[in-house]
Amino acid sequence: MAARPLAQKLTSIAESWVKDPFRPNLQLSTLLNSLAAHSRLTKQAVESARALRDNGMMKKYPLTQKMLDPASRPQYYQRLVEGYEKSAQGIARPWWKGFFGIW
Repeated sequence: MAARPLAQKLTSIAESWVKDPFRPNLQLSTLLNSLAAHSRLTKQAVESARALRDNGMMKKYPLTQKMLDPASRPQYYQRLVEGYEKSAQGIARPWWKGFFGIW
């Protein structure tokens, strides 16, 4: 495949990539845009970026409920996502909850 259509596809993937609110100066879309300008861009690189954006591996290898809710800490991933979302909103966890291990 010609380099120009591959570069256009990778640029469109980079433009549709979700921005990281925690690292505004370090975005994956910037890397993908610079890769689009590379002279040795391959179809596999473009397909890999598309699969990452579209959660291709999550669809191909879905996680079981047992993996999502480990027996040792069943609410671990729920709390992790909750903490990430609150942090993105600027809501901090009080220091004493971390000190005493309270969620």
